[in-house]
Amino acid sequence: MDREINRRFRERLARRDALLVPGAANALAARVIADLGFEAVYVSGAGVTNTFLGIPDLGFIGLPELAQHTAAIREAVDLPLIVDADTGFGNALNVRHTIRTLERAGASAIQLEDQVMPKRCGHFAGKEVVGAAEMAAKVRAAVDARRDPNLLIIARTDARAVEGFEAALERAGRYIDAGADVTFVEAPESVDEIDRIPRALAVPQLINMVVGGKTPILDHASLKAKGYAIVLYANAALQGAVRGMQAALGALKTNGRLDETPLVASFKERQRLVQKPLFDALDRKYAAE
Repeated sequence: MDREINRRFRERLARRDALLVPGAANALAARVIADLGFEAVYVSGAGVTNTFLGIPDLGFIGLPELAQHTAAIREAVDLPLIVDADTGFGNALNVRHTIRTLERAGASAIQLEDQVMPKRCGHFAGKEVVGAAEMAAKVRAAVDARRDPNLLIIARTDARAVEGFEAALERAGRYIDAGADVTFVEAPESVDEIDRIPRALAVPQLINMVVGGKTPILDHASLKAKGYAIVLYANAALQGAVRGMQAALGALKTNGRLDETPLVASFKERQRLVQKPLFDALDRKYAAE
């Protein structure tokens, strides 16, 4: 099943028509994404760190936690999963292990970045990057490690903030030469830079629309016209959930009670999303006679 998902996803990205992909920090968020008709899910390292540990995206989660979340999300939805594997959790040998682990957990695409470990959120200050040759070796290790040739390796560069835009493009080109299927120039800072990325690089491109970040937010039609393959909103669901929790719990604190209002999903809707009717049917099916 996963191999067929991977094959179709590779074909889908070849169209370069700006597939809109929200991020999920957990399986429930992935169910909401699937329920709304999106075609893929991004397993956000920042989202997992924020929700699982309640701390910033500064390289605190490890491979076991990420694999656990990936497996849970894979069980929840049948959509392609793009998994944010940060720096690959070490050198090229660690990357090999990371790819094998996340592929078994259900990843359809695995993203690696060229930051120094421990990494920082792509829109934070103070980032550092490893040498381009070191990152290219990681990409080669990732390509060699995958069992399914349709598992996509996404190479992200954070060099825009460290070495400048031209250097970031040059690095992305080197990662393509090393075998990356998709590249991701993180945090371009102008519309002109956004224009140039898909024209300069041969493979499908991912662009990250970070609400409140360094990159100008462009509409989907514009990014499609520019030739991007993936338009990522990595933590829009998480930011929306935070605002929703603040509104609902703020009302509870103010009023001392909270009923089914527009501030919260209904009890019935929550049970629908987690497939309670399915488990009721299974309970009846397997009940002892």
